[in-house]
Amino acid sequence: MKTTRIAAITAVAGLGVLALTACSSSSSGGTGSSGTGSANCVSGSINASGSSAQKNAMTDWINAYQTNCPGATINYTANGSGAGITDFVNNQTAFAGSDSPLKSADQAKADARCGTGNTAIDIPMVGGAIVAAYNLPGVSKLILTPKVLAGVFSSTITKWNDPAIAAVNPGVTLPSATIAQFHRSDSSGTTDNFTKYLTATAAADWTYGSNKEWKAPGGQGSKGSDGVASSVKSTPNSIGYMELSFAQNGNLSAAWIDNGAGAVEPTSANAATTLATATVTGTGNNLSLKLNYAVSQPNAYPIVLVTYQITCEKGLPASQLGLTKSFLTYTSSSDAQGMLTTTGYVPITGDLLTKVQAAVASIS
Repeated sequence: MKTTRIAAITAVAGLGVLALTACSSSSSGGTGSSGTGSANCVSGSINASGSSAQKNAMTDWINAYQTNCPGATINYTANGSGAGITDFVNNQTAFAGSDSPLKSADQAKADARCGTGNTAIDIPMVGGAIVAAYNLPGVSKLILTPKVLAGVFSSTITKWNDPAIAAVNPGVTLPSATIAQFHRSDSSGTTDNFTKYLTATAAADWTYGSNKEWKAPGGQGSKGSDGVASSVKSTPNSIGYMELSFAQNGNLSAAWIDNGAGAVEPTSANAATTLATATVTGTGNNLSLKLNYAVSQPNAYPIVLVTYQITCEKGLPASQLGLTKSFLTYTSSSDAQGMLTTTGYVPITGDLLTKVQAAVASIS
């Protein structure tokens, strides 16, 4: 399998401006130049579902697209990556959002949905940091290591003043309270990436592998990234993992992570440093990525994800094709990508964005 190093996925400052041209009632699949961030408006309605991590980005993009293209309706349901892939495979949606690329069994099902000889492709569209958000009165800065995170989320560390937490937070007064730990209850790409991080960095302490479904004992499940954020916000002495955007929206504190090169603050810019080390492992227009969760360098926040839009390269029904391609042409524009940092995400840039735009252009 071909592996290509990605030169840069970096944060872009400032708010992008929606650039849509030829807004019309066209129902065909025409698009403008993806490289300039323009797309022809296409009227009609499509459904999509999946990743809750990208929910806030999708909300902004859909509002912008529909404002400029009033004949279009895009319905996105943030029901989790696993459910989104199932919906796509069952021909209920035009595309799925997933924080993990298609695994082999799902790839075969998605290809079959696209029709004989056709292929479903993973198109990376949103980068982000997964944070350990906490509700700990009186603690403004908390540092965690992979080993400590693994202990907390496997329920072997159950008190906030456990010596393992205290050792990496000298001078911080930690309560003797029991840790209320929240994880995803639904099939989740965020869970998949979070547990991949623990597997890669704390294998001796995290023995549950990586999966979209939560496997470790203890804790409490909440549905969706917004559900975990709401649970943490309403529960003193709690912690849960979610995409950075949801922690920011909820005004939640998020732990700094020390992968071995010092504690790193969870910011879009620091997550971008880690995402810049990603490699493309897919072939052709299938742009599945390998992430380096074990990165250990200053200013590289290590717990990251990429959300893919999964759709048919060829084989979408005519009723879905035009609007799907037009909308994804817009979301892959530099203008739309530039909007992401304002809501806690990481834009796709550079050589990878060029590949993403070419993948979207191939949809037919």
